[in-house]
Amino acid sequence: QAAALYELCWHVVQGNFKLDLAASVLSDMMELRDDMPSILADVFSILDIETSSLEEKNKRDHYTQLVGACLLFVPDAILKERLDPETLESLGLIKQAHQFNQKIVKIKTKLFYKQQKFNLLREENEGYAKLITELGQDLSGNITSHVVLESIKSLIGCFNLDPNRVLDIILEVYECRSDQDEFFLPLIKSYMCEPLTLCHILGFKFKFNQEPNEETPTSLYHIAAALLHHNLIELEDLYVHLMPLDASIVEEHKREITEAKQIARKLTMVVVPSEKMEDKEREKEKEEEKNDKPPDNQKLGLLEALLRIGDWHHAQSIMDQMPAFYATSHKAIALALCQLLHLTVEPLYRRAGVPKGAKGCVMRPLRNKRAPRPAESFEDLRRDVFSMLCYLGPHLSHDPILFAKIVRLGKGFMKEDTLLSCFLSIADQVLLPSLSLMECNACMSEELWGLFKLFPYQHRYRLYGQWKNETYTITLLQNVKPSGRQIGKLSHSNPTILFDYILSQIQWYDNLIGPVVDSLKYLTSLNYDVMAYCIIEALANPEKEKMKHDDTTISSWLQSLASLCGAVFRKYPIELAGLLQYVTNTLKAGKSFDLLILKEVVQKMAGIEITDEMTSEQMEAMTGGEQLKAEGGYFGQIRNTKKSSQRLKDALLDHELALPLCLLMAQQRNGVVFLEGGEKHLKLVGKLYDQCHDTLVQFGGFLASNLSTEDYIKRVPSIDILCNQFHTPHDAAFFLSRPMYGHQILSKYDELKKAEKGNRQQQKVHKYVAACELVMSPVHEAVVSLHPPRVWDDLRPQFYATFWSLTMYDLAVPHNAYDREVKKLQVQVKAIEENPDVPMNKKKKEKERCTALQDKLQEEEKKQLEHVQRVLHRLKLEKDNWLLAKSTKNETITKFLQLCLFPRCIFSAIDAVYCARFVELVHQQKAPNFCTLLCYDRVFSDIIYTVASCTENESRRYGRFLCCMLETVTRWHSDRAVYEKECGNYPGFLTIFRATGFDGGNKADQLDYENFRHVVHKWHYKLTKASVHCLETGEYTHIRNILIVLTKILPCYPKVLNLGQALECRVHKICLEEKEKRPDLYALAMGYSGQLKGRKVHMVPENEFHHKEQPVRSTTTASQLNGPGTTAKAIVFMLLLLCVLVDRSKDKSQGAAKPVNKANSTAAKVTTSNGNGAPNSTKAIKERDDKEKSGKEKKEKKEKTPGSTPETKGESRREKQRDERGAAGKEERAPREGKEKTPKADRDKQKAEEKSSKEDNKAKAGNGEPKELSRERDTGAKESKSKEKGGDQSKEKGGDRSSVSGSLKSPVPRSESAESERDHKRRKVDTHSSPSHSSSVKVSMA
Repeated sequence: QAAALYELCWHVVQGNFKLDLAASVLSDMMELRDDMPSILADVFSILDIETSSLEEKNKRDHYTQLVGACLLFVPDAILKERLDPETLESLGLIKQAHQFNQKIVKIKTKLFYKQQKFNLLREENEGYAKLITELGQDLSGNITSHVVLESIKSLIGCFNLDPNRVLDIILEVYECRSDQDEFFLPLIKSYMCEPLTLCHILGFKFKFNQEPNEETPTSLYHIAAALLHHNLIELEDLYVHLMPLDASIVEEHKREITEAKQIARKLTMVVVPSEKMEDKEREKEKEEEKNDKPPDNQKLGLLEALLRIGDWHHAQSIMDQMPAFYATSHKAIALALCQLLHLTVEPLYRRAGVPKGAKGCVMRPLRNKRAPRPAESFEDLRRDVFSMLCYLGPHLSHDPILFAKIVRLGKGFMKEDTLLSCFLSIADQVLLPSLSLMECNACMSEELWGLFKLFPYQHRYRLYGQWKNETYTITLLQNVKPSGRQIGKLSHSNPTILFDYILSQIQWYDNLIGPVVDSLKYLTSLNYDVMAYCIIEALANPEKEKMKHDDTTISSWLQSLASLCGAVFRKYPIELAGLLQYVTNTLKAGKSFDLLILKEVVQKMAGIEITDEMTSEQMEAMTGGEQLKAEGGYFGQIRNTKKSSQRLKDALLDHELALPLCLLMAQQRNGVVFLEGGEKHLKLVGKLYDQCHDTLVQFGGFLASNLSTEDYIKRVPSIDILCNQFHTPHDAAFFLSRPMYGHQILSKYDELKKAEKGNRQQQKVHKYVAACELVMSPVHEAVVSLHPPRVWDDLRPQFYATFWSLTMYDLAVPHNAYDREVKKLQVQVKAIEENPDVPMNKKKKEKERCTALQDKLQEEEKKQLEHVQRVLHRLKLEKDNWLLAKSTKNETITKFLQLCLFPRCIFSAIDAVYCARFVELVHQQKAPNFCTLLCYDRVFSDIIYTVASCTENESRRYGRFLCCMLETVTRWHSDRAVYEKECGNYPGFLTIFRATGFDGGNKADQLDYENFRHVVHKWHYKLTKASVHCLETGEYTHIRNILIVLTKILPCYPKVLNLGQALECRVHKICLEEKEKRPDLYALAMGYSGQLKGRKVHMVPENEFHHKEQPVRSTTTASQLNGPGTTAKAIVFMLLLLCVLVDRSKDKSQGAAKPVNKANSTAAKVTTSNGNGAPNSTKAIKERDDKEKSGKEKKEKKEKTPGSTPETKGESRREKQRDERGAAGKEERAPREGKEKTPKADRDKQKAEEKSSKEDNKAKAGNGEPKELSRERDTGAKESKSKEKGGDQSKEKGGDRSSVSGSLKSPVPRSESAESERDHKRRKVDTHSSPSHSSSVKVSMA
């Protein structure tokens, strides 16, 4: 519309449109809108400006005429506002334009620049006085803000008072009467009209107090906070009037942090004090005191006032403008916030947090209805309380009472609610940092532990990690200096820092462990838990190497920490779950270093000590019951372990770690060798293997003795699952299962006794046997899957399971050990009675303790005696079904050694004794098909490979096993009567083996006493030869292990003087060679050498050890060879040999219809000798043998039979015997080596060596050396050749019978130089021998 009006008017000015018509149109348009005259006036104003600048006067005249025509419908006033004064004058609306302009200037000056004048010296003084009187009157009556406001209005009107000045006076009076909020706040709210005016007045008051050394009154903070709280002013408007600026606050905070870091850095530096430095510090302190006090921080003052009245919303806004924890680092702010928290949590605390019996101090709530609503439930805590605590942070330390309330609410919260995250955050950000800033307060630490113990240890340790590694570097830097002065009290408030330092010192100085452990008795429960975390953190430190620089031993810092773990966890009630889980995790990761920790913990807490350096008395005590083990089985009697072992057991069961730890340790033994030990030194690998194995034995022993029957059976799976599913080695699997079998048998036995009441001993034994059958039958079925089917052709699963399930506790009662410990206790009682310094009450307690132990030991002995009797009766019933011997007795013994004896004899020291005693027991039980002589021969014949494959601890156990075996042999060797009683008529000493089940009875089939002495001498000789071989290798493992084994068997070996001298000479050489190179070998050699010299007095010449015969010539008769009274023996031998030939002819005729396997045929032709093949005497036998030999050569050399030949054909006879022994040896090695065959190149090399050895043997035999010795040396050279022939020959050879004949001749020790040369040749051939033991039994009988 304005544009249309402008176009119309412009055409009139241009003269294009008639004036009267335009005026008529404009007049009609005025009725369209009410504001149309104003719009038209605006158009005229624009045209006025445009036309006034035009040169054409006619257009200006047209414009003037148009406006004049419109005066009828456009008001004059509007035109006067908008048109130029000259235009108005031309229209006649004003008289003169100049006068009109002057009038406008005067009006504007009066309106905008002239101030109103007040008369302050007359009526206003009285008005202000009346105003102050009105505001200061007593307000206790019925006077309300409304009444006073009416009076104020009257005073303003009457005395012409300035309203802003009146408001200022109201605020001044309110400041003086700040407790009258209920009166002044409604008054101000009713009086004021604009909040900004009130804000300006308050800002002026704050500005007045911002000068240096000025202090803002708290009443001003209060009224400002009250006005903010009631929304009478806005925080943003007031905040700009407060000082200091936010930027200044940030700079101040940064400066404080920097200073704190410098102080912390100085605390870690060692500075030698000097007088100049002390003077400088004093001058700095004086300068700081002289400095003017900085102006108040008005923002913090307002914040405190807001917190006091409960305005959390505005207080939170102010704290958000500042750095974290800057506001609460000021004690007044922290206390104000703590007070608000007290009031907020009070109702909930009264309901769920007050301990029983505690009264507490009831707090009155704020009268302010706008304050945070008090928490009535745990959900209400989330509304305000948690956010308040997060803003308060570590400065909750200023209010220990509130600290305790929050912790108690946390305990109640954990009981009622399942949400953990809130209180975990509060514990991380508030509780633990606050504890660090508190002064020494053990009560708060205990209170906090009451909450923390409800958390799983994973959560606790995470909190401790945050506390130790982050909290101290973020929030506590400014408190380093005061905390440094209270180092003695830090254990309660700052345990992480203290323990970190203590552990670092212990890692360097292990002699601090004892004093530190004793000093920890003053710690709180929380401190103990933190200590456990710090220990784990120190153990897991990735920056520390767990091996020493030589890579052969474990680092001393790890050993120190492990010792500390054992001592601390035993003495103090610290939770073990975290440490046990850490060890489990390291095992899962394939690392076994930290098993040292578990070993120390179990040893200290349960009193179970694992060592192979036991005395004979200790070993004997370890075969008894638990009480005897505790009293006499360990070096140091660790008493009072009941509580600590219970804690360890509970930790393992609660966190399901018992079985996983066992399985991981069992698997890790091989992992140490094949996975972990790839680049490690062989010595270190052996130590780690021993540590892993020893810890498994120790840990398994702990579980067996501490877990109940139900717990143990529930956790340990069956033997087939352990081996096949969990891939547990068989020895470890049976070790874990063994206690379970014992528990189950006793439980079933008790059930049977209760079911059928009978007191007769025979009935009890039968029930025990029945219980054993019920329990062990599933085990017999389960073990079948552990080995290939061919194993069970000789060993019955029942025998296998019996061997692995029994212990020394089941076989014999250590009466001497029980008597010895009882006598010790009796001596203690007597010593207590005779000691006058001991008080009577202590005497009584000690006597009662000793008497109770005596009764326990005697009862335990009686119980074990009954148990052993039951077990022996059970074994007597089982023995007939133990060994099937479908193969040969040699093969049966091989499987027994491989699968039973050797794996277990190196498992533990007590198992080594058990293996030796079990062999003796099987012999005493007269078990069918078990050749005791063959078993002992295989054990002693060649120990080189077994010794070389052992670790250090395994060699100790193996030495103990050999010692026990030698003890039995020595007992039989020492007395004919003992031999005749224990071996004379036993099937284990048969010299003729048959597969028909014939078990002896014929005296001629038994090995007589003198020949047994020959055999024993041969075994001693074999041990000497193996020992010298190991000592000559120069290999560290060989030398170390054989020295350990020799030390262990020293009570029984050497007994022969010349063998002892040979050993002494070689050991002396080791001492000279290793003194500088390998000190540990030197120490072992020197120790053994000294002990060996001490045993010389017990050695005897060879002719006293056994009946030694002189070497014979080729024409020597049989009677001369066999000694006096041997004619009958020769006749018996002839008959036996005839039987052999008859049986073999039968076997050949039945060969096509009834083939026999390779193992049977090999064992059937085993000739037992001492390695020499003694010559037989009769010519008839010789001729028969020659005929048989020539016949067999025509039949492709299918068989070879040993016989006696004259000396002229001794060489061919020796070759045949060596071939037979080699063939038998090959069959024995086949199960162990996977039936490896000698490559053709090796056979060619060996044939060449055989020729040279033959020439040497002939030359030496010609020089007068005994033929037996030369044949012994040739055995090894012929062995590989016999493997090729023996295999083919044995395929067609039937029967299972070996003729054991010939007089037992022991080899004469050769000179050292000759022996070393021949051993060198023999070692080249021996490389293909079995890693377990030598091949066949070389026992001969004349």
